[in-house]
Amino acid sequence: MLIERIYDEDLAQASYLIGCQANGTAVVVDGRRDIAVYQDLAAKNNMKIVAVTETHIHADYLSGTRELAAATGAEIYVSGEGGPDWQYAFEGTCLHDGDTITVGNISIQAVHTPGHTPEHLSFLVTDGAFSNQPGYLLSGDFVFSGDLGRPDLLDEAAGGVDTRFEGAKQLFKSLQEKFLTLPDHVQVHPAHGAGSACGKALGAIPSSTVGYERLYSWWGPYLAANDEQGFIDELLDGQPDAHAYFGRMKRENREGPAIMGERAPLTELDPGQVAKDLAADTVTFIDTRTANEVHAGTVARSLNIPAGAAIATYGAWVVNPETDENPLVLLAASQDHAQEIRDHLVRVGIDDVAGYLTSIEGLPTTTPALVQPEDLAQVDAAMILDVRNRTEYTSGHVPGAHQLNGGRVMWHLDELPTEGTIVTHCQSGLRNSVASSALRRAGYDVVELDGSYNAWKAYQQSHQDDPAAK
Repeated sequence: MLIERIYDEDLAQASYLIGCQANGTAVVVDGRRDIAVYQDLAAKNNMKIVAVTETHIHADYLSGTRELAAATGAEIYVSGEGGPDWQYAFEGTCLHDGDTITVGNISIQAVHTPGHTPEHLSFLVTDGAFSNQPGYLLSGDFVFSGDLGRPDLLDEAAGGVDTRFEGAKQLFKSLQEKFLTLPDHVQVHPAHGAGSACGKALGAIPSSTVGYERLYSWWGPYLAANDEQGFIDELLDGQPDAHAYFGRMKRENREGPAIMGERAPLTELDPGQVAKDLAADTVTFIDTRTANEVHAGTVARSLNIPAGAAIATYGAWVVNPETDENPLVLLAASQDHAQEIRDHLVRVGIDDVAGYLTSIEGLPTTTPALVQPEDLAQVDAAMILDVRNRTEYTSGHVPGAHQLNGGRVMWHLDELPTEGTIVTHCQSGLRNSVASSALRRAGYDVVELDGSYNAWKAYQQSHQDDPAAK
């Protein structure tokens, strides 16, 4: 048996290819939309992908299940659990608790583990060539290394009302009746790692075991004591802000993401034509440089989506393909770089990319307005906007600042003043540069706090006690 973990650092998301080396067939679990990585891995191991499945209707990225099935002819399997409100709208074989996918000598059994979502499945994997007992659990967003999938996302991002409490109870029951009934040696392979917004304290370790989580996870003592209420209280306390685009992901994943098919290579565009298109507002320019480079000068009304570790996440903060009609023009070092950026963006359903440029020369430019920490008090600001997480804000903030997570800003413009200057900041400046670029494009008068909260706090401490700590 072959188990390969394919990890996306951008979204802290893990998908898996499980293959039978005896007959050369494989299944992909929780695949993403840029599918070449699975096709290449299968070819490298002389395998054919014959089945694709997923643990649940995802909220943080757009599923590649339909894309991969269309490209390979593989059969689609999806959860049939959770009731009528949680049924997939596209064709696929429905799996219920105890149902099995067979790939050569490998048996993959569906285990209904609700809590994170009502329809959630985990997959028990048995290598029939080695044993008749399961040795691996693909736990999806149920059990992570050191944490659990959050049960509040349906409230935070999918329009639910107080579903978190029932979800928390379901998680407790799923742990009690499904997870903790497994042998301690069973290896646990989750769908997310550290940095994911699908939990509050995910570990960076790529896998665990049932026994290790039983003994050392934060939730273990609550289950041992059968303390459901204590478990619920701790689980729901301190969950991070959910990105607003999660609601779109939920809808599109349930309905079935659009199949892209084979994509033509991106082409380098003519700067003169791009300048005309920008003037006509028929394209949107994506400046992929760092915040510091953008602050030295950027394309007017462009969006800053830094080409680092979180392109998909930041892209989905500021581009909503359901309402933004303009195709994107990427700033990229080369065609390969542009196509890498595009691959990240399609993971969150941002598909319409017109092409790329390698510089901003010849385009209309502007210099974003900044304010130094020592000058903040002199700014006549209609609002000081803190785009960090609630937990960061609670641990210390600029007096009078309004907290609105960067991943929610463009969906909650009703919280912002319609006139006057908005001074924005995050912790160090990266998230702030992303959010402020979107606000500027939307017509707001934005001034960024240079160095963000870290610089402001350092200035305060160098002159007096930090007022946020009082």
